[in-house]
Amino acid sequence: MKKLLLFAGVLISFNVPAQKLSTEEKNILAYVQRQMPQTMQLLQQLVDINSGTLNVEGVKKVGAILRAQFDRIGFTTEWISLPDSMKRAGHLVANIKGSKGRKLFLIGHMDTVFEPDMPANPYRVLDDSTATGQGVNDMKGGNVIILAALEAIQRTVGLKNASVTAYFTGDEEDAGNPSSVSRADFINRAKSADIALGFEGAQGLSTVATARRGASGWILRVSARQAHSSGIFQGNYGAIYEAARILTAFREKLGNQRYLTFNPGIIAGGSEVGYDSARLQARISAKTNIIAPSAIVHGDLRFLREAQKDSARMNMKAMVNMNNLPGTTATISFEDGIPSMEPTKANNSLVFLLDKCTTDLGMGRTRAGDPGSRGAGDISYVAKYLACLDGLGASGKGAHAPGETLNLKEFPKLIERAAIFIYRLTR
Repeated sequence: MKKLLLFAGVLISFNVPAQKLSTEEKNILAYVQRQMPQTMQLLQQLVDINSGTLNVEGVKKVGAILRAQFDRIGFTTEWISLPDSMKRAGHLVANIKGSKGRKLFLIGHMDTVFEPDMPANPYRVLDDSTATGQGVNDMKGGNVIILAALEAIQRTVGLKNASVTAYFTGDEEDAGNPSSVSRADFINRAKSADIALGFEGAQGLSTVATARRGASGWILRVSARQAHSSGIFQGNYGAIYEAARILTAFREKLGNQRYLTFNPGIIAGGSEVGYDSARLQARISAKTNIIAPSAIVHGDLRFLREAQKDSARMNMKAMVNMNNLPGTTATISFEDGIPSMEPTKANNSLVFLLDKCTTDLGMGRTRAGDPGSRGAGDISYVAKYLACLDGLGASGKGAHAPGETLNLKEFPKLIERAAIFIYRLTR
């Protein structure tokens, strides 16, 4: 944290004057533009490979293509394997080590939410401004932006004195458990950098993310005395009514906190309930004339700051054990997921520097976006160690849904933005 605050102070006090693009920067932009046909071909190649998180071979195919591209432009690459028990493909790391400028840690991910058993959606151009395909936005487009930006710098002015690590995880959408293992190498490498830049989807050219909410989980288990339904409300309300009471209490007491959400994603209740929390699958047997003795609710909890998460958990636990309906008992357990990327002065200072780039590029001003508009991401695992900025990737609509799209008109501009930003940070 001390390092972070010192870094923030340096950035805030460094008054960067408005400037025109240098000759070197103009050369970088010209390369990006000349290379766009090959860039789009690569994007199509990656999108047409199914790389759902659980499709280990598909993720590895995407990684092999990206690895070859980074090898081609002079990066040192390696594949980080994970234990077979995790059933995850692993991660790709590409780096150049130099002694000038700030040390950068660029973040992408090779997997998507679309598994092989889901309907296929290959890359297609819909019109002059829109393309579709699985993961075209989240985040194969972002991966291509990282590569295209670095290649443009390398092929024109060179990166030989820069220190850049590009890290592509293979399981961002569903991290291998435990994350202390699946993210160990990722975190250790980030700690040696000064700045982390995430290339998750951009929300246009005018905003970026200085903060992202974290994600965790909770499981509510309710028990009651099984009896004939004619006795309901006579000293025995049953597990389902008690689960409903608790969920309502959560909503009424905590539902108005900014950036705090808690969604009950699955609920099961009845005479016999078997629940597989890993697969989010329930097996239920019940009769309408039996007071349900068991109910389970599994949900997520999203938050902007760790203190907000801790407070919410404390209050939820208190409500579970307070004013229980007659004949019922309940417990709640919590599971950690992805931490939050909290807003910091250092993060905001990066927006200041990026704003200079976009202004000089004639793209307009850049501001910090609303943290509530984004979910959790890999950058959050390292946010407490260094200055971070996210949302530098591709723009489009419908991420995680059939028909996900890419904004073709903004895509070249986002590559240019990334290239100039990275170039200035490494000088």
